[in-house]
Amino acid sequence: MFSCRGAPSIRAVLPMSLNSSRLELLTGAATHGIVLKPWTLGPGETMPVIFDFDGVIADTEALHFEASRIVLAQQGVPIDQARYYAKYLGYSDADMAAAVARDQGRFAADADLTDFVREFIEKKGRIFEGLIGSGATLYPHVAVCIATLAATFPLAVASGSFREEIERVLDGAGLRQHFSAIVGAADAPRSKPHPAPYLEAARRLNAHPSNCVAIEDSMWGLDSARSAGMHTIAITNSYPAEQLTADLIVSGAHEITPQVIESLLDT
Repeated sequence: MFSCRGAPSIRAVLPMSLNSSRLELLTGAATHGIVLKPWTLGPGETMPVIFDFDGVIADTEALHFEASRIVLAQQGVPIDQARYYAKYLGYSDADMAAAVARDQGRFAADADLTDFVREFIEKKGRIFEGLIGSGATLYPHVAVCIATLAATFPLAVASGSFREEIERVLDGAGLRQHFSAIVGAADAPRSKPHPAPYLEAARRLNAHPSNCVAIEDSMWGLDSARSAGMHTIAITNSYPAEQLTADLIVSGAHEITPQVIESLLDT
């Protein structure tokens, strides 16, 4: 299967309202926009660390941009890197393509937009596979960070990329065994900045969101984790610190230690 960011079903192309009862089941608390209820740890309950993937573990954002730029140019919708990073980084492929098309006033009919997004996802996935074929580059220190945290905390990934892509990179780096759950583009009803990906990761780890720490590189990802009720760490791989809001901002994975995670969970 080709790799790209965005749920493959057409329901990911157009706006979709979130089922409140499902989120209540996922969190045991309130839905998006309402403060989550306090939670007290019981015996055996976990305090997970949940990683974003692109921009935190794998240095693939530039490849996603290049693949997107090529396909959008073919479709007559040009985009430059500055605009991509300013407005669309962190979106799923479906949401990003739809947003770009709408921003440029391309389509009045939903059917035309749906066809545009479907074509974008298919072409972008094939191009991205070619670009990433030689293997994704991990960010410095992230492999050691993951292995160290895994000795103390359950780990998960919550990402807008497809699970197959995430697992291929983690397998290649010898890191897959450290993650108890991987939530990819097709595994949650909405993509970031909606909280659904992080809520689904918490559900799979049997943890309340307030006992989770999310590690993100973008403001949209941080919004997602915050809306889910999680503690947040921002890493300045993609944006400078002044553009990010989090409980803690770090310059690299080497600064994220078990002691740092425990200090956040104690707050």
